[in-house]
Amino acid sequence: MTARVLVVDDILANVKLLEARLSAEYFDVITAMSGPEALSICERAQCDIVLLDVMMPDMDGFEVCRRLKANPATHHIPVIMVTALDQPSDRVKGLEAGADDFLTKPVNDLALVTRVRSLVRLKMIQDELRMRAVTSREIGMSDPLVEAAADTGLNGRILVVDDRASSYDRIVQALRNQQHVDVESRAQEALFRAAEGDYDLIMVSLSLADFDPLRLCSQIRSLDRTRGLPILVIAEPEDDARLMRGLEIGVNDYLMRPIDRNEMSARIRTQVRKKRYTERLRDNVQQSMEMAITDGLTGLHNRRYMERHLGTLVEQAAQRGKPLSVLILDIDFFKSVNDTHGHDAGDEVLREFAARVRKNVRGIDLACRLGGEEFVVIMPDTDAGVASIVAERIRARVAGEPFPIQKGARAIDITVSIGMAQRQPSDEGPDVLVKRADQALYRAKRDGRNRVVLDAA
Repeated sequence: MTARVLVVDDILANVKLLEARLSAEYFDVITAMSGPEALSICERAQCDIVLLDVMMPDMDGFEVCRRLKANPATHHIPVIMVTALDQPSDRVKGLEAGADDFLTKPVNDLALVTRVRSLVRLKMIQDELRMRAVTSREIGMSDPLVEAAADTGLNGRILVVDDRASSYDRIVQALRNQQHVDVESRAQEALFRAAEGDYDLIMVSLSLADFDPLRLCSQIRSLDRTRGLPILVIAEPEDDARLMRGLEIGVNDYLMRPIDRNEMSARIRTQVRKKRYTERLRDNVQQSMEMAITDGLTGLHNRRYMERHLGTLVEQAAQRGKPLSVLILDIDFFKSVNDTHGHDAGDEVLREFAARVRKNVRGIDLACRLGGEEFVVIMPDTDAGVASIVAERIRARVAGEPFPIQKGARAIDITVSIGMAQRQPSDEGPDVLVKRADQALYRAKRDGRNRVVLDAA
């Protein structure tokens, strides 16, 4: 994983040791020998994560962490505090200062690499959200970073898989004011619950008596519904080999017994935040895709979507020897609606018109707004006879009931002219088909409007 790690310690030997271990895992390592130097590097956006020693002269690690988290330019950078094993109070102070995780001296290689990778992945998701936030604000979408920035990783839904009551009771008690915890002692039932429940994290004990816990982790990763669910395993000191195997098959992180409450809190919050960020990122991507192909006013597909898909549908119809018809719809005298009642009323008419079209086409039909008051309906596997029935139904539904405007205070009569064409073997492509439907629309307008006209080809 390519990422830049800032190691901060006033003792050169400690810096060189961490630098060598991280470089061996292909991280790009930079170093600082003091708190002010570390702050300067972070403010220049030159690192992805900070490994911060607690005990330093002039400015200790807690103060450095507090300043990083208080600065809008650096608050998103993950911080791992390196603390002494015999100073659990340092972990409490670290959490209060905003630390994301902890390492204890002497630093275990597996713990070092796992902690760094976990938080680097979290920051990568945050960075993607930050970039998307700029675009989202520019085009009027909801900002995916607003809620993410305020997310502390609390109040998540956690499923603990452990068959020892004394073990899971301590976990439940430790998390009772932070997370919502469910317990399952049967591994196979846990898999079902994980798939059916809306969990943010699953914690699996490596000491399960009647089922291989790594097989459970593998099954969680193999199911579509649980593939993105973070897995945190609880291990014994002698479990290093199984931990390595677990990380290889998709375990996200681990806790070592005896469990330190502050480490557990920090590790769980990181995984909960990562899952929530991932979901927000996925939702933002989906929203972006929908905006790219959807008309913002009416909710129908837009011209770009129609142009990209019409060619495919015409080609499929030709290959299969199936009919395909196109309707072009134009609201009659729409300019006078805007001129007489205002553009807000015109927008109301367009939205209601789109709703009536949507209700009166079939599930296989593709309804789009071309722009202005012009719409198109593409009808696969449909000959002119069936298409004319659908077109006439749309025309009747539009003309048959006045359109509400001014938020329902008034209603006005609206009609629509529709031009229709069926794909012919001689058609050179989708442009020819659309042109014939457009010519039919012109005749419908010329002959008095409020009618359906079929292309004469």
